[in-house]
Amino acid sequence: MKRDEFLKRLRHGLKGLPPEAIEDIVADYAAHFEAAADEGRSEEEVAEALGDPARLARELKLEAGFRRWEDVRSPSSAWTAIVALLGLGALDILVLLPIILPALGVVIGLYLAMFFVFVAGGFILIVGPFSAFPGGILTAMFGGLGMMAIAVALTALLLIATIGIVNALVWFGRLHYRVIEPAIHSEG
Repeated sequence: MKRDEFLKRLRHGLKGLPPEAIEDIVADYAAHFEAAADEGRSEEEVAEALGDPARLARELKLEAGFRRWEDVRSPSSAWTAIVALLGLGALDILVLLPIILPALGVVIGLYLAMFFVFVAGGFILIVGPFSAFPGGILTAMFGGLGMMAIAVALTALLLIATIGIVNALVWFGRLHYRVIEPAIHSEG
């Protein structure tokens, strides 16, 4: 494979990253080709040593997703890291999907449950004093506030658990990359 074909495939595989990041990465790999040409190596040798550009792009996207998660802990950066991890290897999808999908379903269900407990607490707090609430007005007010406080506290604990799950997935991805990295470099 020639330099231009390698860089074209690499650029195509990096779609989804910010354009400036793609340009930086492609420029770095173009510099590999230039340095090798100065040493007298052919473009085919360099491309073979670098490996499959599509695989390389998936690994670079995985690392970018992990860095984004570490810099900005948000739902979108967590999702980016998870998608990048799943994109790394088809075999891993068979291993991770049965674990990730039920966990994702449980987490989403718990977030929804906490939302509805909070709303129910607010409803009791507002409507309870004006209705024949068992225990009277103060019971309705404190009961509503208590439900809302419990929902907020459990949501905070759930958020900590969610961050832990995403961190575990990032750890798994980095471990996976460290395991396959020697095989990638020995091919060249």
